[in-house]
Amino acid sequence: MSTHLTTGQRALLEAALVQRQHQLDRQLAEHHQGLSRAEHAHDVLQQDGDDAPQREGDRALDMALSDRGLQELGAVSEALARVHGADYGLCGDCGAEIPFDRLKVEPWALRCVACEGQRERQGD
Repeated sequence: MSTHLTTGQRALLEAALVQRQHQLDRQLAEHHQGLSRAEHAHDVLQQDGDDAPQREGDRALDMALSDRGLQELGAVSEALARVHGADYGLCGDCGAEIPFDRLKVEPWALRCVACEGQRERQGD
C-alpha cells in the first residue's frame, strides 16, 4: 500500500467519494425523472413534436449532461474500489504520488497534475 496517505486521509477521501456518489445518484435520478437513460432519451424525443429540428441542441445537451454524470459516477465508483488498495493515490501514468491536496479536490483522480495536463494538451 502507498504510504504517502495516512489511514485518516484515506478515510476522509473515502467519505468524500461516498458523498459524491450519492450526489451523482440523486442528480441523475432527478435528471432522468426515474427513467432509465434510454427511456429518458425516448421521452425527450417524444416531447419534440413539430419543433424537433429546433430542439436538437437541447436534446444533445441533455444527453451530454447525462453522459458526463454517468462517466463521473463510474470514476467515483472505481476510486471507491481502489481507495484502500496499493495503487490508490499513485499516478497511473508516471507512478508518482498524487498529493493529498489534489485528491481532496478530486478524490477519483488517476493522474498527477503534470501527467493530467499533458494528457489534456494531447486531447485524450
